Amino acid sequence: MAGLIKNNNEWNELWWPAPAKLNLMLNIVGQRADGYHELQTVFQLLAINDWLNFTPSDKNEIELNEGSSEIPVESNLITRAAKLLKESSGTQLGVKIDLKKILPMGAGLGGGSSDAATTLLVLNKLWSLDYSNDELAALGLQLGADVPVFVQGKSAWAEGVGERITPIELPECWFVVVNSGIHLSTREVFAHNSLTRDNAAITIRDFLSGQVSNDCLPVVRKMSRELDDIYQQFSQFKKVFLTGTGSSLFAKCDTRPEAVLLTSQLPNNWTMWVVRGQNESPVHKSLKQFFNQVD
Repeated sequence: MAGLIKNNNEWNELWWPAPAKLNLMLNIVGQRADGYHELQTVFQLLAINDWLNFTPSDKNEIELNEGSSEIPVESNLITRAAKLLKESSGTQLGVKIDLKKILPMGAGLGGGSSDAATTLLVLNKLWSLDYSNDELAALGLQLGADVPVFVQGKSAWAEGVGERITPIELPECWFVVVNSGIHLSTREVFAHNSLTRDNAAITIRDFLSGQVSNDCLPVVRKMSRELDDIYQQFSQFKKVFLTGTGSSLFAKCDTRPEAVLLTSQLPNNWTMWVVRGQNESPVHKSLKQFFNQVD
């Protein structure tokens, strides 16, 4: 489809995915004068999503229906992303946004950042703004360090605070992801006195050769005995990793049957998913398909 769909009914029926991510490793190599940490990480996109619906409006307003979210509408990254794009572009158009929230908050799966990225990507089309992905990623960085990787839509190696992105192809293997439900402050994790902040930098080749540790894992295990207990139970069956600063833990499996078998060995009261990694964001695939349907 070459331009904006004028028929609102076509938009009303569309739900756009905002995928989760895992950090397959996290290596902290320094701390900047402004307090932010210099790091290296690898983002693996996952085939599990939040879902957003966008209904165009000429009211020059941003309206968000987010269900039972604990975050005030004005503080939600979706609202902030829409307003940021609106202010940057000067458009007088508006939108009503509905959110079906699947990814839990504070789980280290990037749900809020991904929601913001999908908002930027879809509204760029809906409002016929013609921003490039690089321009949208630069806007997204104002909202959070993880937003640009979702805007670019590829599994990626990232450096700096996460904004220097190099897309990489990763095996689209299966993961068992356990959401501990324990909310730890990212700020407190990075401020913890036991956090290692001066590791040597590694290369993509080092990562592919097996350097996959997360410097935040020993910190969050100290901060939460409950999370440490979950980690130890999980680790009895498979090597377990932490995504971001938590609080989700995950194990990598070669096949879906292997992942399903692993879940059968874990406590049945745990919140967990069997989910496949993916190298391209489904929102990018959907946008390509949708906007090429009509001349």
